[in-house]
Amino acid sequence: MLEQVLAPETLIRFIINIVAMLVLVFGLYYSRYRDKELVTAASLFNVFAFGVLTVLSSVEFSLAAGFGLFAILALFTLRSEQISKVEITYFFGAIAIAVICSIQGTEIAFVGVIVSLVLAGAWALDHPRILQSADGVKITLDKIDPHALSDPETMRKDLSNRLGVDVMSYQITALDYINDMARINVFFRKA
Repeated sequence: MLEQVLAPETLIRFIINIVAMLVLVFGLYYSRYRDKELVTAASLFNVFAFGVLTVLSSVEFSLAAGFGLFAILALFTLRSEQISKVEITYFFGAIAIAVICSIQGTEIAFVGVIVSLVLAGAWALDHPRILQSADGVKITLDKIDPHALSDPETMRKDLSNRLGVDVMSYQITALDYINDMARINVFFRKA
């Protein structure tokens, strides 16, 4: 088993995995969002997932069981702490790259092409110019209007007036009635 782990093919797969993860997490995510915590978590999760899946692929372990592990890991991250859709998507991407690179039985060239396509797709779809007219911000309101909370359109208009932007949508992430505060993710159209 040690020979298989130290085989040139495994080392090449690991190098492809690390390079792809660095491009995704540092080149794309960190350069756009500056979230060190997610960068660290996604990078380490990628390396750990690659290790686990490489070991599991060297023993009798079905592909379905591997995807089951993949799903469990993804659910674990969703249940741990509330994170944004963009964060979970990049986190999922880091795990997906580890899965793609660690599955034995695929040719190295195929792995390289698939990883390159995944990275190119992520770069294009999350490029700042794609949605340059839209942006988002996390805010904390210190006065909660109970009527606005029960009427989404009133809340949207209230947020638009407070922030001076055209609010497209919002998501209330936390309510504190004791201190009369609300944490809200606001998505708005830039002027």
